[in-house]
Amino acid sequence: MRLAFSKMQGLGNDFVVLDATAHPIAIDPALARRLADRRFGIGCDQILLVEPPRLPDTEFYYRIFNADGSEVEQCGNGARCFARFVRDRGLTDHDEIPVGTAAGPIRLYLEDADQVRVDMGAPEFRPERIPFLADRQALTYDLAVAGESLVIGAVSMGNPHAVILVEDLDTAPLARIGPLVEAHPRFPQRVNVGFMQILARDHLRLRVYERGAGETLACGTGACAAMVHARRCDLVDSRVRVSLPGGDLLIAWNAPGEPVWMTGPAVQVFEGEIAL
Repeated sequence: MRLAFSKMQGLGNDFVVLDATAHPIAIDPALARRLADRRFGIGCDQILLVEPPRLPDTEFYYRIFNADGSEVEQCGNGARCFARFVRDRGLTDHDEIPVGTAAGPIRLYLEDADQVRVDMGAPEFRPERIPFLADRQALTYDLAVAGESLVIGAVSMGNPHAVILVEDLDTAPLARIGPLVEAHPRFPQRVNVGFMQILARDHLRLRVYERGAGETLACGTGACAAMVHARRCDLVDSRVRVSLPGGDLLIAWNAPGEPVWMTGPAVQVFEGEIAL
């Protein structure tokens, strides 16, 4: 069997995109790990599967598999690549594309210069909906990790995020602390871990240790979660440039209950087939 794919990237966060709109493609953890393997497969942070719609008033259903084979609810950089893929493949002729995900519907907007704007929906702060084990909802939480206490923000953007404010991102202990927070028992479904440095009220830096993938060059939902937490702490204004190792995203958010808007690039790298 030969499987056609497109390799895409959003700020260096790279994806293998598969079209399952005409014929189903069964992705199990072993196949996902093989496709994501950078030496024995294609190589990527996540696999994106384009399926026929499952939810009312949507055009497609969007599934995401991490490099470790786990299926997750949402991926912001992947959503932008998803929009570019379905438009470039002629699967839709719309500039506004409603898409279903495991976290609920999102809307994708194709703009000029390979930019895609995404309505990521409203952030969720209730611990049971993140999910995060806590007695009550709070702005920040103390988290015991490796004999020390970290202060984190906990946010869901359709997937769980822990946000840690640091003074210097370059010296942040991401490699040591990231895996410990990702697998912390207070996050029953594991968590994406963002290390955030505030530069100005309209600019922050971010590195993310992604659940099931490790540190990536960019994380769209992580950028949204970081900006939202910073805004709730009154550290930033309603429009913020988030600088990640792979480049910049524009994130806009006003207040709880309102959607987060993310704008950034989506680029096709190459197409190919892999023998299975």
